[in-house]
Amino acid sequence: MTKQQIAKMIDHTLLSAVATKDQIKKLCEEAKRYQFASVCINPVNVKQATELLSGTGVSVCTVIGFPLGASASEDKAAQTEHAVVNGADEVDMVIDIGAAKEHRYEDVENDIRVVVESARETGKTVGKPVVVKVILETCYLTDEEIAEVCLCAKAAGADFVKTSTGFGTPKAADGTSLPNGATVHHVALMRKTVGSGMGVKASGGIHTADQAAELVKAGATRLGASSGVAIVEGWKEEA
Repeated sequence: MTKQQIAKMIDHTLLSAVATKDQIKKLCEEAKRYQFASVCINPVNVKQATELLSGTGVSVCTVIGFPLGASASEDKAAQTEHAVVNGADEVDMVIDIGAAKEHRYEDVENDIRVVVESARETGKTVGKPVVVKVILETCYLTDEEIAEVCLCAKAAGADFVKTSTGFGTPKAADGTSLPNGATVHHVALMRKTVGSGMGVKASGGIHTADQAAELVKAGATRLGASSGVAIVEGWKEEA
């Protein structure tokens, strides 16, 4: 895989609460230079990014119900509509994690479907397809729960399942912090569950080309990372 090919798999990400207009501009400039798949930004920055990336071939991705997933489904739908009208090409929505932990999978599926339908309908009004990715926040879920939520996302018509927000705060019984990002194990499980017809996005804690390569090998077709430049620059092209 070439550097250009791995770049086209990266959502160049800046989701900090203190991200400034200048930082968003820099993110977009890097995305144009490296031809990343998209920039992934908070909804408040969608309009700026859309203007900066118009005609470049780089998509604008934003997040919905982020980072907790605890918004009402109707609020997630409204946020999706607003984002698409403002220029978003892709939306990454966080599931109702509490519902998943209680195994209320019908509620999980319905929550996802509401966002998918909002994206599709609003996309029609603005004349473009909108990609929907479903963030599981795998650090809180068991393997069984991960598989079930993947099936919910597939049934609801989403395009991708995604590992993490990068903002999760899981803790062990003794209170010590646990990893909160993408793992090879979870990506492989998600790929096995959804099959070849859906995308799998790995995100959270991906800082190096070696990490990226392992996740792609496990089945990831998209990578969410704030270290996109470092990943591409460190990428070892196949002979």
